Amino acid sequence: MATLLDLTSQGDVATITDDAYLNRTLQLMDPQQLYALWERQQWQSQAIDLERDKEQWAELADEQKEEHLWGLSSFFVGEERVTTQFSGLVMAYEDEQEEAFLTTQQVDEARHMQFFDRWFREVAGIDGGIGDRLAASRADVTDAFVELFDERLVKMGERLIDDPSDIDSKVDFITTYHMVIEGTLALTGQHFMLDYYEKNDLLPGFAEGFANIARDEHRHVAYGTWFLQQKCGEDRHRARVQQTLNELLPLAAGVLVPKGYSVGDEYEFFGYTSQEQAEFAYSALSRRLKVIGVPLATPSAA
Repeated sequence: MATLLDLTSQGDVATITDDAYLNRTLQLMDPQQLYALWERQQWQSQAIDLERDKEQWAELADEQKEEHLWGLSSFFVGEERVTTQFSGLVMAYEDEQEEAFLTTQQVDEARHMQFFDRWFREVAGIDGGIGDRLAASRADVTDAFVELFDERLVKMGERLIDDPSDIDSKVDFITTYHMVIEGTLALTGQHFMLDYYEKNDLLPGFAEGFANIARDEHRHVAYGTWFLQQKCGEDRHRARVQQTLNELLPLAAGVLVPKGYSVGDEYEFFGYTSQEQAEFAYSALSRRLKVIGVPLATPSAA
């Protein structure tokens, strides 16, 4: 009999292609299983070969470089933000198995930030320290990004630090972090960008590291789906998840909108239309929520 890991990428039910498997009784991977998976999947951000990336980057036109840097900046700054805002969730563990897994996720986020910093330094040639490169990248993030990562996420993290035993705050944080930021934004962007880089045989070192990051984040989202499935047997938690999604999904839609465009405009991101991206994100989120037991209101919300 096939296991959940056989059917999915890292236990993330959004990657199940046969919807017949999707229901609230599906047994998800628990934190202990996800921790063991993490131990088997180590990688080094400083060891990936970036020599071909440097050669290819030097041959790109300035306009192409700007397009790539714009796309990567939100990921770089985002990884720094989630690294610094994760401590409250680690403090909110409910048993030792969950504690062990949550600490691995914070380590993952720091490694992701280190990989982006190395690439921006060695390939894009942005001098200074990590703070300088993050400041340069911040010039490319949208107002929606600032509100979601610097305001909403930070406030939710502070609530957990103030009271790690507050389950309502934990449900809000995981809905925001795992369902919206990682599951809806990061994994959608990674899917299309990786496809673009692989099809065009472009920046292979970055593509290798980015694929490792995506693998990690599927594992993270698998944890978030497991946790919310456990809690959403209660009406009040289902209502909180739905309320948080209703508030944040319209905001998330503005995070990766390119310069000169607004939410609702038709545009392309790494060769894919805004409609293709929205449909992918909506499908992935809907699959996770079906297993959690929370309906998603309308496709337009994604």
